[in-house]
Amino acid sequence: MKLNDAQQRAVDCTDGPCLVLAGAGSGKTRVITAKITALIRRKGLEPESVCAVTFTNKAAREMQERVAGDLGAETAGRVSVSTFHSLGLSIIRKEHARFGLSKNFSLFDQYDQEKIVRDLIREKFPQLLSDSSERSLVENACASISRWKSSLISPDDLEIGGAWTRMCYRLYDRYLKACNALDFEDLLFLTTRALRDDADFRDKWQSVFRYVLVDEYQDTNETQYQFLRLLTGKYRCFTVVGDDDQSIYSWRGARPENLKVLAQDYPDLTVIKLEENYRSTARILRCANALIAHNEHVFDKKLRSALGEGAKIQVQEVATEDDQAERIAQLIWRHKYHNKSAYRDYAVLYRSNFQSRAIEKAFRENHIPCVITGGTSFFEQQEVKDLMGWCRVLCNPRDDAALLRVINVPRRGIGAESIAVIAEIARANGKSMYDSMLQSVLAKKLNARQMQAVSSFMILLTNLRQMLMAKQDEKVARVLTDHLGYERYLKACSDSDNAAEFKIKNAKTLMEWIADLCRGTRGRDPLTFMEAVDKLGLREMLDRSTDAADADAVQLMTLHAAKGLEFPYVFMAGVEEGILPHRSSFELQGGIDEERRLCYVGVTRAKRELTMLLCRQRKIRAQDLDTGIRFNTPSRFIYEMPQEDLAWTPLGKVPSEATAARAERVNRAAAKLQAMIDRLDAQ
Repeated sequence: MKLNDAQQRAVDCTDGPCLVLAGAGSGKTRVITAKITALIRRKGLEPESVCAVTFTNKAAREMQERVAGDLGAETAGRVSVSTFHSLGLSIIRKEHARFGLSKNFSLFDQYDQEKIVRDLIREKFPQLLSDSSERSLVENACASISRWKSSLISPDDLEIGGAWTRMCYRLYDRYLKACNALDFEDLLFLTTRALRDDADFRDKWQSVFRYVLVDEYQDTNETQYQFLRLLTGKYRCFTVVGDDDQSIYSWRGARPENLKVLAQDYPDLTVIKLEENYRSTARILRCANALIAHNEHVFDKKLRSALGEGAKIQVQEVATEDDQAERIAQLIWRHKYHNKSAYRDYAVLYRSNFQSRAIEKAFRENHIPCVITGGTSFFEQQEVKDLMGWCRVLCNPRDDAALLRVINVPRRGIGAESIAVIAEIARANGKSMYDSMLQSVLAKKLNARQMQAVSSFMILLTNLRQMLMAKQDEKVARVLTDHLGYERYLKACSDSDNAAEFKIKNAKTLMEWIADLCRGTRGRDPLTFMEAVDKLGLREMLDRSTDAADADAVQLMTLHAAKGLEFPYVFMAGVEEGILPHRSSFELQGGIDEERRLCYVGVTRAKRELTMLLCRQRKIRAQDLDTGIRFNTPSRFIYEMPQEDLAWTPLGKVPSEATAARAERVNRAAAKLQAMIDRLDAQ
C-alpha cells in the first residue's frame, strides 16, 4: 500500500527526535515498519543498530513479521524488535555480572512478589496483623515498592527507619539478591539506573542502537521515558508513535503527559500528524472527534475518513441487563442473516468483566458462538502455576526458579528468612538451592524449627522422585495433590467455598491431562512424566490459546482489551452513567478524561457500524446477592456526540414485527439444526 503524504514525511524524518501523532486507524504500524526498512536500505544503518519497542509480545511479533516481508527473514531477524521489558531483560542477560547476578538468574512474577512480601510481613512485622488485614498490608507494601521502582528509587536511597514499608522494601531487595532473582519491574528499573549512573555502561549501549522507534508512546510511564531518553542520548535519533487520545492505562502508571515532557526536553522535536483514517466511516469518526474534543490536548488533531459517510450510530435503550443481552443476540442474528457476514465480524465491548456474564448466557441460548478475550488463561491460574512448578521440580530439582515457587506451597514453615539463607549458601558455593539444602552447613545457620521444615520438604520431594525413578509416572500424576495436601491448602487460602472448588477443579484437570499423556490415549504413545510436563509447558499452551481469536465467533472483550483491534460491526454495552464513565472515576482527578478516552477507543474500533446500548436499571449486588435496583441514565458521552449522527431506539420500542418474526424463524431453524447435531454427537 502506498504511503500518504503525512506517512511518507514520518518515514523520511530520520535525523533527530520525531513524534508521530497517529490517530486510530491511521496506519501507524505501516509507518514504523516502512521506517525500519528506510533506515536500513536508504540510510545504510546496520540492522543490529535499529531498535523498535512496543508494549505487547503480539505487537512485537506482528511488527517483526512485517519487517521480514520488506527486508527478508534474515535481515529482519537482526533488528531488535521487542517489548520494553524484553529489551531490559536482554540487556541484563548480556550484562548480568554488572548487576551482581549469575547467568541463570530467576524472574519472579506478581504472584511471587506478593508471596515473598506476605512471608516477610508474617516474619518481621507480625504486630501489624492485629490492626490490618494481611491482604491490605501486602497490597500496600507491593504498591509502595512499585512506586519507588517506577521513580528509580532503590532501598539505599531511602532513609533507614521510618515507615515499615521502607524496611519491607529493603528486606525484599535483599531476598531477591540472595535468590539470584529479579522481579518484572527490575528489568527497567535496573537498566535505567545503570544508564543514568554508569558512564561506561551508558556509552556502550548508546553506541549499540543508532536509531530507536517506540510504538504506543502514550502508554509509557516515567521509568520508560527515562530509559528512552538515556538510551538515545548520544545520537538523539528516535521516533515515538502515539496517540494521547488512546491513553487508557493510567492505573498501571502510563503518563500521557510524557508527550508534553517530550516537547519540552526536545525543542527541535519534529511533530507529524497522521489524521487520515483507513478504518472507519465518516459518521463514526465525527462522533469520535466530537467526543474526544472535550479533553484537553497538547497537540490537536482531527481524524478524517478515507471511506464513505456510513450508517448512523445506533443508540438502543433497554430495561435490564438481561434485556440488553437478549437484544444484542437478536441484533447479531438478524444482521448476520441479512448481510451474510461471519460471526468473527462482530465484537461486543464493555467496561468491566462482570458485564460479559449475561451476554455470554444469551449467546449460548441463541446458539451464537462467542469467545471471551482478555480473561485469565487456564495456565495463568495460580493453582495451575503452582502444580506446574512442582512438576518441574520433580523432573529437575535443580530448577531454582521452580523450587523457589513451591518450596513453601503448601505452607510448611519455610519462610523468607530460611530461603534467603539457603540462597546465600547456594551463591557462595556456586550450587543449586537443592544441593545447598543437602549441605551440613545449613543446620548451623537455621534454628531447629526451620531445619525441621526444610527436612520435611526434602523428604517429600525425595519420596515423589523415587516414584518417578520406579517408572510410576502416571501414578505420580494421580497422587501428587494428595501427597502435597494441596486441596486442603486451597480450601484454607480461598475466599469462599466456590472459589476453592474452582481452584480444586483446575488442579485436578491439569493432573488428569498429565496422567492421560503418561498413559497414552487416542492412539498416542505413552509419555514419561517429564515429557508430559514439557508438552504442557506454559509457552506452548498460551500460544495455542490465542488460536481461539481466529475462530468464527463473536468476540466479547473489555474496552481495555480491545485497544489495537478493529471489527466491521461493534456493539458497546452499558453506555450509561456509573458504568461508562465508571463511578470510581467521578472523584478522581482526570478520571472522567480517561473514561472518555476509553469510550473513544471503543467507538474507533468500529469499521462500518456501531451500536451503543444502555440499561435503564441494574441489580445492585453485594457478596453475590441481589440487594436492590439502581436506575441509570444514558452516559454523558452519548450527549457529547453530534446528535444528528445518532439514531435512538427508546425504551419500550421493539423491532418491527416482520423483522422480529423473520429473526424468530431463523432462531427456530438454528435450534433444530443444533438439536440434530447434538443427537448425532450422542450416537
